[in-house]
Amino acid sequence: MTRTYAATVTREGRWWMVAVPEIDGLTQARRIDEAELMARELIAVTLDVPLEDVAVTVTVESVGNVPVRSIVDRIESDRRKAAELEREASRQAVQLAKQLAAENVTMRDVGSILHVSYQRAHQLSTTETRPVGAEKKASA
Repeated sequence: MTRTYAATVTREGRWWMVAVPEIDGLTQARRIDEAELMARELIAVTLDVPLEDVAVTVTVESVGNVPVRSIVDRIESDRRKAAELEREASRQAVQLAKQLAAENVTMRDVGSILHVSYQRAHQLSTTETRPVGAEKKASA
């Protein structure tokens, strides 16, 4: 049965220091992409369990004075917000394309209004609309 542990990584000199608080363990890696394997091996050896039974979530805390974790958290939050804004903009574009098509506006003109090609305008005007939140349920 696989168990997941948390490992935190900081940069010290030319090394990445990999700490696993749950086992009070510390190891190091030359490159950040080695941190997960090094942490897994440390846990497996320390607890005398098979390597395949160990999973690790690696979080980079800091590099020098750079608070990497807090900046990455902010970036990920901004990306989620941007994705939500993009979904809403797409929904509104579909709605407007359909409304303009219903008013017999040509697809070339719909495309010009929406700043897309007339082919894309046609796609938007014929897109089936789903209730808000439907894409979240489908992917869950």
